[in-house]
Amino acid sequence: MPVTDAPLTTWIVDDDQSVRWVLEKALKQADIETRSFERAEHLLEAIDEGAPDVLITDVRMPGMSGIALLDRLRGSVPDLPIIVITAHSDLENAVAAYKGGAFEYLPKPFDIDEAVELVRKAARANGKVGDEPPSATSGIASMIGQAPAMQEVFRSIGRLAGSSMTVLITGESGTGKELVARALHDHSPRADKTFVALNTSAIASELLESELFGHEKGAFTGADSRRIGRFEQADGGTLFLDEIGDMSPALQTRLLRVLAESEFYRVGGQTPIKVDVRVIAATNQDLARAVKESRFREDLFHRLNVIRINTPPLRQRRDDIPLLLKHYLAEAAHELGAAAKTIDDQAMHALKAFAWPGNVRQLVNASRRLTVTAPGSVITAEDIPSDLGGSESPKRAAKEWTRVLATWAERQLHDGDAPLLDTALPEFEKTLIETAMSQTNGRRQEAAKLLGWGRNTLARKMKALHLD
Repeated sequence: MPVTDAPLTTWIVDDDQSVRWVLEKALKQADIETRSFERAEHLLEAIDEGAPDVLITDVRMPGMSGIALLDRLRGSVPDLPIIVITAHSDLENAVAAYKGGAFEYLPKPFDIDEAVELVRKAARANGKVGDEPPSATSGIASMIGQAPAMQEVFRSIGRLAGSSMTVLITGESGTGKELVARALHDHSPRADKTFVALNTSAIASELLESELFGHEKGAFTGADSRRIGRFEQADGGTLFLDEIGDMSPALQTRLLRVLAESEFYRVGGQTPIKVDVRVIAATNQDLARAVKESRFREDLFHRLNVIRINTPPLRQRRDDIPLLLKHYLAEAAHELGAAAKTIDDQAMHALKAFAWPGNVRQLVNASRRLTVTAPGSVITAEDIPSDLGGSESPKRAAKEWTRVLATWAERQLHDGDAPLLDTALPEFEKTLIETAMSQTNGRRQEAAKLLGWGRNTLARKMKALHLD
C-alpha cells in the first residue's frame, strides 16, 4: 500500500457498540478516520464504493462471522490488512484468523494504545494476505488460555500455519510443550502425515541412536531383525524431540547431519536413507548457556533455533487457572463416569494463589485427585490439601488424624490385639501432654490449662505415663 499524505482510514465491524465507540474515539484522537458497522453484511455493501486502509473486525457476530468476512474480502480486496479482535481467544480462532489472511490477531480485552499502534503498523505493511483458504482446524482442547503469554503462543502457531519450518519450544516441565508441537503439526501442510514424539531423556543414550535412526539385522548383540527408526516413521510428517538438551554429543553430531542433508544411515547400515521430516525440538534447559558450557553443539543450536516458542509457566498465567480447572475437572469426571465438580470462590482463590511448580501437568493431576477426594459436588477450601495451597484448618486436621486412627484400629483388630483403649488411651494422653508441655516450654500450670485438667491431674498422669 503506497504511503500518501491522506489521513488513514480504518473501518470497524463489531456488534458490540461499546467496542466500536472506544475504538472510534481512540483512532480519531490519533488522527485516523473511522467508519463503523454493526454487521459484516453492511460492510460488504459499503466496500464496493471504496476500501479503507485498515479493517478491524470481530470474530463472532450475528450473521456473517469475522472469519467468513476474511474469506470474502481476500478475493475482492486482497491487499486490505485486517486486524481480528475477539473475546473468544483460543487456538482455533487464532489459527483460522491467520489462515484467512489476517494481519494480526488481538484478543479482548486489549490495550487501546496497542490497538492504535497496530493499525498504523498494518497500514505500513502493505497488507499481504495468505493464499491458503481457511479450513476447519482440529481441536486442541487442552491448549486453553486467555492470558497474554498464551495468546502469544497462539499467535506464533497461527503465523506458522502453512509452514514446515524447524521450531524450538522452550519452557519449564509440565507447560505443554508437546501440545504446542502437536498444534504446529496439525496446522501445517503435513497435518495428514505422521506425528512422531520421542522423549530423548527417557531412553538410555546407547539405545537412542537405534531409536532415532533404526538398525540393520545383526548390527549389534540382540539385533535379531531390522528396525525402522523414528526418522523413517516420521517421513513426510513431523518428528518431535523432547528434552533435546539431554542428548549426548555424539548423537548431536548425527542429528546435525540429518538436519543438514536430510539423510542418514541405520546403525550397521551401508545405504543412505533420504527422509523429508520436519523437526520440532523442545527443552526445559537454557541451550544458549549449554552452548557456552560446551554441553551442546552451537551449530546444532542454530539449526534448531530457527523459530522459538516459549510456553509460559502457570504462575505467569494465573487468570487461566479457572478455565483449566473447569476443563480438567470435566475430563476427570468423564474418566470416572461421574458428574463434574465445581469449585467455590475460596477454594479457587487458594488454587490461583498456589505456585504450581509442576505447571499444567500438576494441575491435571490435582483435578483428578480433587475429583476423587472431595466429598461433595462442590470443592471447598476445606478440600484443598496443604500441598496444593490449602490451609490446615482444625476441621481438616481432625479428619486426617481420625482417619489414621481408624486405620490403626482396624489393623489392631485384624491382628487380634484388643481391647483397643488399653493400648490407644495411654499413647493418646502421652502425645497430648508432650505437645502441651512443649507449647508452654515445660510450665505445668499452663499446660494443664491447655489440656483442660487441674495441675494435680497433670502431675498424676505424667507420673503414670513415666513423663517426669
